[in-house]
Amino acid sequence: VQLVESGGGLVQAGGSLRLSCAVSGSFLSINAMGWYRQAPGKQRELVAGLTNGGGTTTYADSVKGRFTISRDNAKNTMYLQMNSLKPEDTAVYYCNAKLSLRILEFLERWGQGTQVTVSS
Repeated sequence: VQLVESGGGLVQAGGSLRLSCAVSGSFLSINAMGWYRQAPGKQRELVAGLTNGGGTTTYADSVKGRFTISRDNAKNTMYLQMNSLKPEDTAVYYCNAKLSLRILEFLERWGQGTQVTVSS
């Protein structure tokens, strides 16, 4: 199972970016997905998460109202729409998936990370 991210880059403050995370490989189901970020010198933190096939979402307080997480179940792809970006959003963004390989056999995978840089 692999997670491949795309969509990072350099943007000015106030701008927008959309990140994508495609899950490939053999698995029974995706139980939860999320986006995390890690800025230099800081711990990795949860930005946004999806569970129950996309029915339940959670956001870090710092991104509420600006970021939107979504999922295309048919494509096994998760997105993070980031609007009104701020310099403090600068970080490496990682996608995470918690999957069922088989009944009662679980796996967690991380993407390779994509750099998001917001200039002031």
